[in-house]
Amino acid sequence: MKRTSILIFALLLGRKLNAQENIAKLTPTVEIGKSLFSNTSKRDFSRKGKVYIHWGWNFSWYDRSDITFKGPGYDFTLKNVTAKDRPSKISLDYINPAQLTTPQFDFRFGYFFKDNYSVSIGWDHMKYVMDIPQKVTIDGYINPSVSNPGITTGNYAGIYKNQQLEVKDDMLTFEHTDGLNYVSAEVERYDDIWVAKNKKQMLAMETGVGAGFVIPRSDVRLFGVGENNFWNFAGYGVSIKAGLKFNVTRKLYFQNVTKAGYIDMDKIHTTGRNDIDRAMQTIRFLENYTAIGYQF
Repeated sequence: MKRTSILIFALLLGRKLNAQENIAKLTPTVEIGKSLFSNTSKRDFSRKGKVYIHWGWNFSWYDRSDITFKGPGYDFTLKNVTAKDRPSKISLDYINPAQLTTPQFDFRFGYFFKDNYSVSIGWDHMKYVMDIPQKVTIDGYINPSVSNPGITTGNYAGIYKNQQLEVKDDMLTFEHTDGLNYVSAEVERYDDIWVAKNKKQMLAMETGVGAGFVIPRSDVRLFGVGENNFWNFAGYGVSIKAGLKFNVTRKLYFQNVTKAGYIDMDKIHTTGRNDIDRAMQTIRFLENYTAIGYQF
């Protein structure tokens, strides 16, 4: 009788252990990325496999830049050119669906391939406006008549060897205002800073690197001739970024990010005679944007 009881107990215990092992095998493991700010995670869910989308608005700042203009009868570089952005005034354009692309904006769509890493594609719609008038250094030459058909250059004609010149609007206006469009792919990392007890509100640091194409719509007048040119693939850009992401819920979030980048364009449209006239420019920029997003 005693042996029978022991055997029954052993069988029941074995079945219980097997059941627990099977349950453990069926229960998925939550893989949560390690944060730079903590050795232990306070989240009980993983972002892996989730997608997100966000929309926001930006301000941009530009370092001094060199711009080279080339075409029949001219080849000159304006050095250390200053410029600024042109944010739209606060109005209903920021929330009007028909006018959403009028202000300086940012759009991004991403996918978490790990809990704390994502890959995304996006569009940074910045604006670049050269300060006019301004004094710059000029190097190169300008003939009395340039382009084809000829454009008279007046008092700007000459050979320049790193001389000072005041650029006025009768010589040049130069803008990427519709806009300086940086279309890029980025890889991002997220590090939890704070997680609420309810596991819904949280604050994380986001860092990332990106690269992509620059597709400006350049509004240029060279010696009075030009147009608001059509969009074109003018060059490439690279960037790094860092910012904060605050989740109001697990899905809804707000984000503020600062991005530093380098743009190289060698096919900028100028007079509208794109087969003969063009400009080249490199731009170092700093951009800050605030966005609202949703994680699915």
